[in-house]
Amino acid sequence: MVAVSIVAVSGQTSSKPAKTIASPDDLRAVRSSPAYAEVLLRETELKAELDSLLLDHTEEFPKVRDLRIELELLRSEMDRLLIVKAVDAQKLSVALGRLILAKAGHQTKLRLLRLQFSDDHPAVRRQRKTVEVYEAAIKEILG
Repeated sequence: MVAVSIVAVSGQTSSKPAKTIASPDDLRAVRSSPAYAEVLLRETELKAELDSLLLDHTEEFPKVRDLRIELELLRSEMDRLLIVKAVDAQKLSVALGRLILAKAGHQTKLRLLRLQFSDDHPAVRRQRKTVEVYEAAIKEILG
């Protein structure tokens, strides 16, 4: 009966939920990676700038709105990094972090353009293509 429990537990670690819930070792490896550090640095800079702006401005202030959008996108990318397994942590380089930051910046511009123009506007199409190029590079590294 003990052997069955061990088999059941080892079977759970290789199932799909294990890919979405990182182990403490996985989290430690990711959080100490250069890519995560790059994204965390940018998130910290944006939060500091946002806090400073909120002293004198409301949530409707354009720069506050822009910062909130970029912070949301960075949080999404950080969550994406946090599901990387420790064995794949060597992929989390400074270059990957910079790709992620550039993609988030372009996604922010894309969201702002979509507030002004329709999806078939040339500026929106160009910005969407730029985001796709960065995403493809990120996927190539992460696999």
